[in-house]
Amino acid sequence: MPNAIPNTIIPYDTLFEKYFIYFRDCLQSMKALVKTEKGVGAELIDVPKPEIGPNDVLVKVKTASICGTDLHIYFWDEWAQKRIHPPRTFGHELAGTVVEIGSDVTTVKIGDFVSAETHIVCGKCYQCSNGNAHVCKDIKILGVDVDGAFAEYVKIPETNAWKTSSEIPAQIASVQEPLGNAVHTVLSEPVSGKSVLVLGCGPIGLMAVSVAKCCGAYPVIAADINGYRLDIAKKMGADLTIDASKEDVLNEVMNATGGLGVDVSLEMAGSKTTIGESFKAVKPAGRVSMLGIALEPMEIDVSEDIVFKGLRIYGITGRRMFETWHTLKSLLESGRLDLSPLLTHEFRLDEYENAFALARSGKCGKVILKVSE
Repeated sequence: MPNAIPNTIIPYDTLFEKYFIYFRDCLQSMKALVKTEKGVGAELIDVPKPEIGPNDVLVKVKTASICGTDLHIYFWDEWAQKRIHPPRTFGHELAGTVVEIGSDVTTVKIGDFVSAETHIVCGKCYQCSNGNAHVCKDIKILGVDVDGAFAEYVKIPETNAWKTSSEIPAQIASVQEPLGNAVHTVLSEPVSGKSVLVLGCGPIGLMAVSVAKCCGAYPVIAADINGYRLDIAKKMGADLTIDASKEDVLNEVMNATGGLGVDVSLEMAGSKTTIGESFKAVKPAGRVSMLGIALEPMEIDVSEDIVFKGLRIYGITGRRMFETWHTLKSLLESGRLDLSPLLTHEFRLDEYENAFALARSGKCGKVILKVSE
């Protein structure tokens, strides 16, 4: 009969250490939506919880919203293929609570409810030192160049944490970053008493409708090919909506303005058609602000549509740091800016596949991901 295998006794100290390491690792990991490899899709996986530096804060994410940039990354288009280097936790529009601060942090404390400015700037270049940090030479983007907010926790620099009133619902707090794009676009000059055309009713275009309206513009005209979003535009204050799939945008604008054209044209779509319309629909000596990203080169009649009309043209990127944030704070806290019609759908983080499919379909406003309670 073979010898019996002796019982193996694990020393108490070894057993304690084994379980200590196990539970420590559990506490130091988190769920995150990660672009793990090149191609369509993403994975919700366990990743290490971020370790903060002396000037960072750690935010427990409550809500995060899906942006057009996130759709580019998820569906892996040409832009994403050139810019994103997997693995990368993506997402950048967020609201949450500060749970840890670095040793040198002085302006943010544990328990603060925050959103985030997603342009992480160097603070040293010519642009940063001259009040134009939003076009920093060495800019990094949260969720694009560094790990982002589709996760239980996100690390951001202290200077990027935007303290938000607890009276603001988390769903609205999480869309302050794209709201800043809309505010920057609309208010690159005052709009009170001006006629405004919004070309493109994606979520930021819809925000622009509401911002223009609450800042005194009249009439506010919204144009798009998406009937669902034109209905939202009406709820957000548009005086006239134009279905560009059925109506001639320029004819409708001229009819609504007595043949003059609008004072302000906001190009929010980036298509060849809407960019051309943005110049032709505005009256001489008017203003064009351009936020939409064109995916291909295009021709513009510079002489007729710009020079001889004496137009003022603004290229808009991000938010002025932090002038725009103070403006949007006042608009939100005043109660005059109502974004509720825009927030049409909410999903749990583990329902991300359905959320991204819906966001891509366009049959929605802003899609929110609920990350934690």
